[in-house]
Amino acid sequence: MKKEKRQVMNALILVFQFGINMIVPIFLCCMLGIWIGKKTNISWMMIPFFFVGALAGFTNIYKMAKNLCKDDKEPKHVKKDE
Repeated sequence: MKKEKRQVMNALILVFQFGINMIVPIFLCCMLGIWIGKKTNISWMMIPFFFVGALAGFTNIYKMAKNLCKDDKEPKHVKKDE
């Protein structure tokens, strides 16, 4: 039963990491767009920064998923000789 709980917790942590990797860049880029918009009196400046943040978030998620898939394919029982 402990192993099942650990797997559930690992899955929840993974979902949480995906969410954080998506939300943080979007939020930071939106704040930067609002700040630049206020400085330059361009009210729509947040919109392109939102898309830049979304692109950065998707890139982070893609890299994270790629690393997870790579780790799953490597055999864990093989020892390397030194």
